[in-house]
This record gives sequence, structure tokens and C-alpha cells, in this order.
Amino acid sequence: MTHNNLAKSLRTIRKSKGISQEDFGLISSRTYVSSLERKLKSPTLSKVDELAAVLGVHPLTLLAGAYLQAFEATSVSELLGIVAREAKEINRVDLVKPTARKPEGVLIDK
Repeated sequence: MTHNNLAKSLRTIRKSKGISQEDFGLISSRTYVSSLERKLKSPTLSKVDELAAVLGVHPLTLLAGAYLQAFEATSVSELLGIVAREAKEINRVDLVKPTARKPEGVLIDK
């Protein structure tokens, strides 16, 4: 993913929610948000969390908007399907929490 796609995703979500660049004032300056949207800077994952909170969306929504363009997926559902398949394949390395279940032969005290 290039920061170009993230810039577009940020701007699109911000405008659709009626949020101004100044509304990010508690976490970032207007000039920083502007520099993100103009593709001059790239945010850290921590900053993506903060930006998403101001936007009122899950951080993955912001990232999905960017990766949707980068992967040329036709829909968010298709992109999430790719993620789900990959997560299932690597579930063995504990990237995804396994479903909680009682191991056979183990008694659980209440």
C-alpha cells in the first residue's frame, strides 16, 4: 500500500462524516492532517488508531479503504474474504485467537 491510497481513504471518510481537519486538534495539528491528505507524510499505526477514533470508525475501515485500491479488490467484502482466508491459513501460528473450547479429558473447576 502506498500512502497515496491512505491519503485518499482518510480524506474520503473525513469528508463523508463532515469532519474538518481542525476537528483532529486533540490528536494532531491541522497542518499534519493536511500533510497526510496531500501524501507528504505517512502515519504510524498508533496515529491511524487516533485518526480512526476521531473519524468514528474502526482503524481497519481506514486501512481497508486504502488497501481496497492497492489490491484492486472489487469490494470491501472481497478484501475481507482475502484477509479471512489468509488468517485461517496462518491460524496455527496464533495470529488469530482460536475458538475457546475445553480440551478433552480436562475438568474445569467452577
